[in-house]
Amino acid sequence: MASNTFSLSIAAVSSSAILLSNTKTSFTCQQPHERTFLSSSLIATRTSIYKNTSRTRPTSLRKSSRGLTCSASSSSSSALPSALLFDCDGVLVDTEKDGHRISFNDTFKERELGVTWDVDLYGELLKIGGGKERMTAYFNKTGWPEKAPKSEEERKEFIASLHKRKTELFMALIEKKLLPLRPGVGKLIDQALDKGVKVAVCSTSNEKAVSAIVACLLGPERAGKIKIFAGDVVPRKKPDPAIYLLAASTLGVDPSSCVVVEDSAIGLAAAKAAGMKCIITKSGYTAEEDFLNADAVFDCIGDPPEERFDLVFCGSLLEKQYVS
Repeated sequence: MASNTFSLSIAAVSSSAILLSNTKTSFTCQQPHERTFLSSSLIATRTSIYKNTSRTRPTSLRKSSRGLTCSASSSSSSALPSALLFDCDGVLVDTEKDGHRISFNDTFKERELGVTWDVDLYGELLKIGGGKERMTAYFNKTGWPEKAPKSEEERKEFIASLHKRKTELFMALIEKKLLPLRPGVGKLIDQALDKGVKVAVCSTSNEKAVSAIVACLLGPERAGKIKIFAGDVVPRKKPDPAIYLLAASTLGVDPSSCVVVEDSAIGLAAAKAAGMKCIITKSGYTAEEDFLNADAVFDCIGDPPEERFDLVFCGSLLEKQYVS
């Protein structure tokens, strides 16, 4: 049995891709018992503070049964993003713990590799973007299984075969609809499509797995309008901004007019390095990560009456800065 001792920092993966903006600000809106806003000089509870700029307009915080809904004021015309870009795993669906991890472990068991990734270990491995890259880093760190080949080229083929089987097992889970969409995902996508905002999913996961999630859980009508950028479509994965820059280029939009919905620090780093606004919706594995560089942080998107934010709020991020 391979050791489950594994520790990796994001900085060790790609510190150069994590960029901090000089004008970075953020706005946090969570469940009532968690809702506290911080600044360097004060602590304010249930209060929002924003920096005035020449394009700033008010934001309304509507009370819902569990918290605040963030939406731009309806009294003024609002800009909308040119594109709304979603990460997949952890954003559309909370797939990691009971989806991808289980599928990796089932693959390891089928191949009799003597490897099991427990919940905590997989949380550490998620700091590496991409399943093939994740397995390679793990085996390089803990030692390759006895059944693995010895040459580098053969090991690449070995990893690719493991990942192919893992994807098949994961897709079977998705097709059974055992993992639901996260709250508010369908609502926000519908709002964007209804307003002519381009929608794409940008993920380090295998393209077939991402397509299965979009088609099975969002439905064929939505899926036909959503562009997917996934897997090895770019040579460098998150936190590198390549996948977001490719999406903007392909969609024919300026990166600065895009809003990204992410759930992880490496996804946030990729979005900000691409020059895009980024909203974080925390997921099971990422709740304690550092999102200081995010434009807004929520526990989820949310459906009414527990909605956290909407499309108009996404557009408002392009026009103002929030200070928390």
